[in-house]
Amino acid sequence: MTSPDTRPTPPLGDELLLDCDAAGTLPTPRRPHEGRQRLLLLAVLVLVAINLRPALSSLAPVLKAVQEGLGLSASHIGLLTTLPVLCFGVFGPLAPKLARRFGSERMVEAMLLFLAVGIVLRAFGSAGLFAGTLIAGASIGVVNVLLPGILKRDFANNADRITGIYTMALSLGAALAAGLTVPIQEWSGSWRIALAFWALPALLAALAWWPWQRGRHSAQPLPAKSPSLLHDALAWQVTLYMGLQSSLAYCVFGWLPAILQDRGLTALQAGFSLSVSVLIQLITALGAPLLANAHVRRGGDQRATIALMLALTLSGLLGCLFAPVSTLWLWITLLGLGQGGTFSMALALIVLRSRDAQTAARLSGMVQGLGYSLAALGPFAVGLLHELTGNWSALGLLFTLITAAALFSGLAAGRHGFVLQQSRINP
Repeated sequence: MTSPDTRPTPPLGDELLLDCDAAGTLPTPRRPHEGRQRLLLLAVLVLVAINLRPALSSLAPVLKAVQEGLGLSASHIGLLTTLPVLCFGVFGPLAPKLARRFGSERMVEAMLLFLAVGIVLRAFGSAGLFAGTLIAGASIGVVNVLLPGILKRDFANNADRITGIYTMALSLGAALAAGLTVPIQEWSGSWRIALAFWALPALLAALAWWPWQRGRHSAQPLPAKSPSLLHDALAWQVTLYMGLQSSLAYCVFGWLPAILQDRGLTALQAGFSLSVSVLIQLITALGAPLLANAHVRRGGDQRATIALMLALTLSGLLGCLFAPVSTLWLWITLLGLGQGGTFSMALALIVLRSRDAQTAARLSGMVQGLGYSLAALGPFAVGLLHELTGNWSALGLLFTLITAAALFSGLAAGRHGFVLQQSRINP
């Protein structure tokens, strides 16, 4: 057996991605999926991933109609846009325990069904809207943690490509919901039907996943004594970068159509603009992990890429707020390129800053749990500022401050190194 000291360093993630499941445990060795079965599994996983964003991006294009129909204040709307992101942080850390008890595949199946229920509930008054959003957010939060682990386990030799495909599927789902919700509303004459419609693809994903959920993989617990990531500076830097860039992303998902409508666009045009921006994310969503892989093999780091992606993001946001509407498509394009890259780099950093599979699983749990909890503050702050000022101008300063903080943490996280080997934060 090769000793740890003599084992060659693998390419990006080929070893460290992908021998642990989402529960942070080492599964019993098994034969990898091959041929058609493996491609079918990937297709089903992509279908599941597509359903992890419509619950968020479908609300934004009809937000004004929902607010008027239910008589909600701007602060209520701010809470509504914040709630699902907060659920990602609160319920995501429960995924490892649930997976150890019931199996990752079974929990994905259960969460897809709960997601469909939550989406439908949003159509039934104020109480249903908030309760359904809570259920949908909790369901997505659990799958957010489980699904990458399954990808890691079953596609160990294609870590960078699979990360890109997974990120593209998330963006595609968000884009479809952002672009089609208003047409569905106009066709049906009801924003309630438009929101409830997105339960159908969730049920389709649950049906497609059903054959896979029957196979639970036995697991062995991690060693009892492991250094705490909470005392590691680099782990916090990766977490802060994930949370801050996600905060900007969910501000866009939750509020961009409303902002554009106040600038003169129709609901259909505003929803289409968000959809196009998210579709453009597909370019850098796939490209960023490949670029990260190339940097590692050349012995470099990711600081320049992180800075570029954040600069594109802030330029796009400020352009959407203040530039002439006639130039909107330029800023929508820059925003999409920037946000696709920032998110992909956040996922890549989890892998790049972990020396082994167990550490990668633990870092992923910390980054998603604490990071998304931090990200939830962004959409709420947007709603609060809008209610206090009566306009969107103050968002320019808010977005600039968040971007500056993301840049500070991203430049620190982008340096070559590994968690648990950097300087520690004193407890």
